[in-house]
Amino acid sequence: MEEAQKLLNQPTWRIIDQSSTGLHMSALHSFGYDDTLCASIGTKGAPATVRAWVHADTIVLGIQDTRLPYISDGLQYLNDQNYEYIVRNSGGLAVVLDEGVLNLSIILPEQEKGIDINRGYDAMWTLIQEMFADFERSIEAREIVGSYCPGSYDLSIDGKKFAGISQRRLRGGVAVQIYLCVSGSGSERAKVIQEFYSRAIKGEETKFSYPKIEPGVMASLSELFGVPLTVQDVMLKLLLTLKKKAGTLQAGVLTDEELQMLDSYVLRVVERNDKFLVEANE
Repeated sequence: MEEAQKLLNQPTWRIIDQSSTGLHMSALHSFGYDDTLCASIGTKGAPATVRAWVHADTIVLGIQDTRLPYISDGLQYLNDQNYEYIVRNSGGLAVVLDEGVLNLSIILPEQEKGIDINRGYDAMWTLIQEMFADFERSIEAREIVGSYCPGSYDLSIDGKKFAGISQRRLRGGVAVQIYLCVSGSGSERAKVIQEFYSRAIKGEETKFSYPKIEPGVMASLSELFGVPLTVQDVMLKLLLTLKKKAGTLQAGVLTDEELQMLDSYVLRVVERNDKFLVEANE
């Protein structure tokens, strides 16, 4: 984990906290924000940044989800459950966002040697381990079969997944993104995705292998630690952990130059989302 520590030890960490304001904007904007920060940090020399974001009830679909045989029936179910839904521009499959799910993005510049994919994942895993070290529970990184959006860097405790990690690379910048199920019921969230797939597949053979959801393999950190945790509790743990890593912690917002870039990156994300959803409903 030495290489992961090197990524976390930055002279300056800029913190952009949208854990409250994000509730009032579409999750599409979050992906536009991260693309903007990738470009700014990768090409303009802006400082390494951690962005925290929370969105109201939203299902974030992967591109493969739009190719489900009965996707329109699946989307109708999400509508009926009062979920917004969007298609993200990075890899992975459907995940649930709500007020009990904290998303963190670490945005770093690709250095001369580059940041290989596993090193980026290891940095996020290391950060989460250190944030919750006081609970003295082992946090594993391995695929949890039966979870939604399964991957080799699912984070789990005692075989129950509470987080998933993805990456986005753009114009010399790397965004390592994680969703942390902080509070609420992990299994209830999984049941929503289970029913979505049930209605969107209807037992048909598909070229792509979609996960067979087992709700019992997912949990929130509050459930796993047996204590009521809030998003703000976890934000405090994040800040205290980064304070040990950085020469300077900088409470930040987008610069004027980044704000000028933001509109075009959000527009790209929105247009791509609309394109996928139109194709999915045809």
